[in-house]
Amino acid sequence: MTRLVLASASPARLATLRAAGIEPSIVVSGVDEDQVTGLGPAPLAQRLAELKCAAVSEQLTDGSVVLGCDSVLDLDGAALGKPADPAEAVERWRAMRGRTGVLHTGHCLRDTASGRQATRTGSTRVHFADVTDDEITAYVASGEPLEVAGAFTIDGLGGAFITGIDGDHHNVVGLSLPLLRDLLAELGHRWTDLWAKRR
Repeated sequence: MTRLVLASASPARLATLRAAGIEPSIVVSGVDEDQVTGLGPAPLAQRLAELKCAAVSEQLTDGSVVLGCDSVLDLDGAALGKPADPAEAVERWRAMRGRTGVLHTGHCLRDTASGRQATRTGSTRVHFADVTDDEITAYVASGEPLEVAGAFTIDGLGGAFITGIDGDHHNVVGLSLPLLRDLLAELGHRWTDLWAKRR
C-alpha cells in the first residue's frame, strides 16, 4: 500500500483526505512562507507547495509519497494569504464582499523512492456574499479568518458567506482530490491504493 505523507498542519486538508478514505502521516514542513516574494498569486501558491514538499521529502527515505500544498487568494491580482491580524481580516472582508476572487492551491507530489515529482495548481472562482459590517465583525471575532488563506473557509463558519464557486470545492478547502489523483497517476500510483483498509 502506498504511504502518503502530508507536509501540512492544516486540519482541513487532513479532514479532506480522511473523508476520501486516506489516512496520511503528518510531517509539518516548517517552511517560512515569507521567504518567497515577487510572485503572482498562482505561482506563489505553487512555489510554496514545492518548498513544503521538498523540506519534508528530504527527511524521508522510506519510499513514501509526500504531498505539499499551499493556498493563496487572488483578488484583483493581489496575493492574499493569512491575514496578519484582526484589523487586516476586517479590511480584507470589506474588500471581498459582494465580489469574486480566485483561490489557487498549489500541489506538489514527490515519490521518495524514485525521486520523481509532479506539480500542478488548482484554481477555483469564489463568489463572496455582500456581508454586513456586523457579520464581518462577528466572523473576525470568531478567530477563523486569521487561520486560513484568504481569511475565509467554505467548510466552516465562513461557508454561509460564500454564495457559489466555479470549480473544485475541495480545492477551496485546500487540497483538490481530483488533481491529487491525477498527480498520483503521473507518478505511477493508483488512487485506490491510498485508501485505508475498512473494517
